Amino acid sequence: MTSDLLERARRIKLIAFDIDGVMTDGTLFLGDDGQEYKGFNSLDGHGLKMLKASGITLAIITGRSSRVVTNRALNLGIDIVHQGAHDKLAVYETLCRELNIACEATAYMGDDVVDLPVMRRAGLAITVPAAPDLVKAHSHYITVREAGRGAVREACEFLMRAQGTLDAALAPYLK
Repeated sequence: MTSDLLERARRIKLIAFDIDGVMTDGTLFLGDDGQEYKGFNSLDGHGLKMLKASGITLAIITGRSSRVVTNRALNLGIDIVHQGAHDKLAVYETLCRELNIACEATAYMGDDVVDLPVMRRAGLAITVPAAPDLVKAHSHYITVREAGRGAVREACEFLMRAQGTLDAALAPYLK
């Protein structure tokens, strides 16, 4: 961890996530009825809940639209959900203005070239090991864990560790 990376992480007030290839492994299951199914990791979910409780605002910005994403966001208490976002940068910049948060105080976790405009604008860009090399080249932090397999939890704990809130979040489980 470089001092620059830690300083970027300390400034974060808002983190937005892509879904497919970040919160999931990117596999899409489509039923004959047109219903879309996704697999989410429970470790990631608890990490998101801890991060939110630490005071960081959470958001989802995804290009696809799916009821399962709406349900997952409700389950996790993520109130800011933008689906069908074909211009993720426009959604992100509007969100920053509405919340009055400077881009330098935001993080974005994405995995593909469609995420690059936001990743290049955010103060902290996070990606996963399976991301294309171009995405990795524009990322400040690449998780060790794979997408849908704890990568989001790793990112959450990294932010909390940098901001000094991780020990307090884990303390209730160590009594």
